[in-house]
Amino acid sequence: MQQARFRLRAFRKASLIAVALTSLLLLVVGPAEEALAQDAGVTATEDTPPAEPQRQVQPEEVAREAGAEAQRTALGLRQGLLNALPKLTVVLGTLLLTWLVARGLRALLHLALGRWARADASTALVSICVWLLGTGIAVSVLAGDLRAMLGSVGLVGLALSWALQTPIESFTGWLLNSFQGYYRVGDRVQVGDVFGDVYAIDFLSTTVWELGSPDRPGAVHAEQPTGRLITFPNNEVLTGTIVNLTRDFPYVWDELLVPVANESDLRYAMELLRQLATELLGEDMAGPARQYETLLREARLETSVADRPEVYVSLADAWTNVTIRYLVHARQRRKWKSLLAERVMVELCQPVHAGRIIPVLPRQQVQFLGVDGRPTDVPGSRRE
Repeated sequence: MQQARFRLRAFRKASLIAVALTSLLLLVVGPAEEALAQDAGVTATEDTPPAEPQRQVQPEEVAREAGAEAQRTALGLRQGLLNALPKLTVVLGTLLLTWLVARGLRALLHLALGRWARADASTALVSICVWLLGTGIAVSVLAGDLRAMLGSVGLVGLALSWALQTPIESFTGWLLNSFQGYYRVGDRVQVGDVFGDVYAIDFLSTTVWELGSPDRPGAVHAEQPTGRLITFPNNEVLTGTIVNLTRDFPYVWDELLVPVANESDLRYAMELLRQLATELLGEDMAGPARQYETLLREARLETSVADRPEVYVSLADAWTNVTIRYLVHARQRRKWKSLLAERVMVELCQPVHAGRIIPVLPRQQVQFLGVDGRPTDVPGSRRE
């Protein structure tokens, strides 16, 4: 079903392109208006011959008339091309001049703008405007009539908009990203299902080095490079969700969950884990926390940003989760999480914490029932 829809869509696009090109060809090689008027005048002034009695037409006469008609059509096309040669020469000269002007302006803009972030997008827009102007002049020379020119350009534009819908959307997404700056080369982004570091951005597509994630089976299960390059069209900027982890603020909040038994000394466990996290991450976290608070204040958002790791608790099915929340660089999440987990596990195994912090172990509860079906503490019951 999808293949049939794809073929039908391709047939539509091909039909529109054929109609547009046919109209443009007729516009170029069609007979001149003077010739059409002369033929119409001759036809109008000629006397209508008297009706002749009907006679049977021989096949040889039909063949001769068909051959003469084909010859006249070929001669008409040849004459149309000869008449259009001066126009075609002017059109080719106009397009060549347009190419030279666009190339020169592009070089000048690169020198003037230098390494400005939006230099490529600005240069592309100027080149597009120059080419639109040059193409409009060339089509007006070919058409000779503004109405014919508008009709031809409209048909060609409609055909191209159908045939090149995805490339046009991708180019528009590239322009939008160039001016808005959703992501740059080197940023760590997630666009749709793609997650990685931006490697290259061109007019139609973006290439990233893929990063692993727990949500992607078969890949690396952490935010580390998998070694694969992924290319996606730039129209994802228009239709998808963009998550940039390193554009304005390259630090993110991360968490480490430590489950403990319900019989543990919860306050003692929270204080111990807070101390361990502060010793490991406190100094490196203070500066980014102040920067984060400044950004939030400028955006008129909540400014209460902790400059030390925080500890929270939550209830699970048969234990308690103690969560350590801290701020780290987006590219070093796995490194610091691994170091913190190692330090926590080593510390919890120390004998000084025995009996106060009880680890979570698999538990199984067995309930014995008596012969009357009621719970009993004595194993064993009679079978009847």
